[in-house]
Amino acid sequence: MKNTPATPATSIWLALAFWLLPGLSLLLGGCASRPVNPPIAQADQNAGYRFFTRPQFAASKENLVILAFSGGGTRAAAFSYGVLEFLRNTEVVGPRGKSRLLDHVSVVTGVSGGSFTALAYGLYGEKLFDDYEQRFLKRDVQGTITRRTFNPAYWPSLWSSGWGRSELAADLYDEILFNGATFGDLNRGQGPFIVASATDITTGARLPFTQATFDVLCSDLNAVRLSRAAAASSAVPVVLTPITLNNYGGNCHYTPPDWIQPFIHDSEPPRPAARASRHIKEEAEFGDSINRPYLHVVDGGVSDNLGMRSVLDTLELMEALHLVGLQTPLDQVRHIVVFVVNSLSVPKTEWDKSESPPGMIEILVKAAGVPIDHYSYEATELLKDSQARWRAMGEVRRSAAFAANKDAGVARALRTPDATIYAIDVSFARLEDKEELAYLNELPTSFSLPPEAVDRLRAAAGKIIMTSPDFQRLLKDAGATIVADPKKADAAAATAQ
Repeated sequence: MKNTPATPATSIWLALAFWLLPGLSLLLGGCASRPVNPPIAQADQNAGYRFFTRPQFAASKENLVILAFSGGGTRAAAFSYGVLEFLRNTEVVGPRGKSRLLDHVSVVTGVSGGSFTALAYGLYGEKLFDDYEQRFLKRDVQGTITRRTFNPAYWPSLWSSGWGRSELAADLYDEILFNGATFGDLNRGQGPFIVASATDITTGARLPFTQATFDVLCSDLNAVRLSRAAAASSAVPVVLTPITLNNYGGNCHYTPPDWIQPFIHDSEPPRPAARASRHIKEEAEFGDSINRPYLHVVDGGVSDNLGMRSVLDTLELMEALHLVGLQTPLDQVRHIVVFVVNSLSVPKTEWDKSESPPGMIEILVKAAGVPIDHYSYEATELLKDSQARWRAMGEVRRSAAFAANKDAGVARALRTPDATIYAIDVSFARLEDKEELAYLNELPTSFSLPPEAVDRLRAAAGKIIMTSPDFQRLLKDAGATIVADPKKADAAAATAQ
């Protein structure tokens, strides 16, 4: 989950969770057991919940539109929901007629707070806009978890060996939002591909909830409840317990897809894929079920608070494979549009005006958050670096000078994918209204916000997108214009006829 200096209420909640609850475990027995993700006998790259089996991949291979929702509690959930609302309410007219921007989305990634919006949209589609505010955004989710944690009725379950506070939270998420739905329900639906991510607490590796990852575990993702994925993605260390997954790796004849095999055993992969190659190797280690029969995962923000790492890995692998002359499943893509929806807030503190240092809780929160904030910045800049590099290489390839080139080494060095990247930065810092920026920057990271804050976060998302230079460049390159008011435009068209 995204970090900010703790409010007094949040500090108390953290302190109680850290100091009081572990002591109670010595006094109480347990009776509950966690859900167990089932094994599969045979890994099948053409089955299960994965992008290359989704209708969006088959229907539009020229355009890849990705929404990346960051962590940050309800602040992130509401901000990302505002992006969905803007894309749903915005129609464009282009060479192929009129369409809503939301209908072009192929992939939605989500971490921590952003995972709730991503998973709920994948499950409910258009129905999400009917009641998501009341069911989740404007509900005191954090308060309910806290009350249940201190309710003696839940203590026997809470202190059993396989059922902790995150399982309690997962059950609550089922009650108020997911209604017991599983990834099998997402797989049967027609919505965009949803990637919610957690972090393996043992190695620090990302663990995306996709069948491609669960193939390595030799497990069936279709049977996993969405609420457990959301609970894992938002399981803040110490405050919430890890979610435990059974690992059956090595027992289902799994082999990696052909297009990533060149990077698994290569000690010196092509430069663009060095970071992606590391993740591939980390994921391969999940398959060691003999030494790791269980995986314990926590908040996805610990390893990737923007939900961007999977996107960057894919782009880096594409570039590396082009460099060595190999094909990828995405070679037909010509436009890659990434909305980086970052709810990072930077609240002011008075710490540096006092000789006395901050307290323990404030230091713990800040110490955990600073690396996450900086890594998030680096992830966005890496995307923009790929954008600039691919554009520059494309211009060189199309130049008159390159047409006369006879040097194979030069031609090989210019083999970036023939696609244009649009990196649309949707973050508070892009707000032109400085008063509104100051307000949003003071919102805490928690799963409880006032209704006014939720509404202002939703409204800010659309304003930021409209002023984005890359969004405007996308419209220009696509030859599209925004229908300012779809209802009025439809009425005018009907009158004209």
